[in-house]
Amino acid sequence: MTFHHYSVLLRETIEGLAIRADGVYVDGTLGGGGHALSICERLSERGRLIGIDQDGAAIEAASERLKDYRDRAVIVRGNYEDIAEILMRLQIEQVDGICLDLGVSSYQLDEGERGFSYRTDAALDMRMDQRGERTAADIVNSYSEEALFRIIRDYGEDRFARNIAKHIVQYREKKRIETTLELSGIISGAIPARVRALSGHPAKRSFQAIRIELNRELEVLENTLDRMIDLLSEGGRLCVISFHSLEDRIVKSKFRTAENPCICPPDFPVCSCGRKSRGIVLTKKPILPSEEELLENRRSQSAKLRIFEKRTEGN
Repeated sequence: MTFHHYSVLLRETIEGLAIRADGVYVDGTLGGGGHALSICERLSERGRLIGIDQDGAAIEAASERLKDYRDRAVIVRGNYEDIAEILMRLQIEQVDGICLDLGVSSYQLDEGERGFSYRTDAALDMRMDQRGERTAADIVNSYSEEALFRIIRDYGEDRFARNIAKHIVQYREKKRIETTLELSGIISGAIPARVRALSGHPAKRSFQAIRIELNRELEVLENTLDRMIDLLSEGGRLCVISFHSLEDRIVKSKFRTAENPCICPPDFPVCSCGRKSRGIVLTKKPILPSEEELLENRRSQSAKLRIFEKRTEGN
């Protein structure tokens, strides 16, 4: 299957980066290379694009897509949490912009063998980096009932998390859970029929939760945003596209704290904590997809773009 990923909020992200022709930019979630290609098209021979992705299929697809820009594009297989180390190896101290598209690619969702989909029968995998040893099957077959409950409640925001976890544990006492449809069926059985009839697919939230846990998605995001701001040059911008409330909450909170890090009590007349602002949030409200984009790609529906600009001079 050809690697395909619709570049969500492409125009808005490129505008948000305010690209300079001789600048250095990082696409931390390279995917099929859509955002990276648009960046490269705006760079001169002195500019540079570093594309990072942990998915081997994405690396292969993006390398082909960016083949005309080999003079200014460097592609690295890795996790964006290692951005500082990757840039150090490339002898780059600061960059002018970074973008993240946190969505699962259309390829990953549609390629049944990857195990991300609850609609296609496949091995229960869900690894974004297939070099990793642990799979989704390891989580559902080894985590305690309490741990499964917390994951599905916190990462899936499913009100039936307790019952879903209970059904998973009861099922695996008889047989190891191996496939996506097997797990999907267990989850469906844990949700009342009246709810299944009125809501979307009953397994959607639980599959999301297990995928987030397996790939450490929220942990990586939480731990890396501050590091990315540190790596920006003065006036550099960080653009982050999120797809569900948990991601967006982290981005919003991190950006707000970077803009206003003061921890003094609100009634203090003058700040005494000494914490300095690292820049400004350019998106007081997130940028959402246009009507045209929503008609073209329904998976853009939940996308939100937030932009932070580093400004430290004069603080």
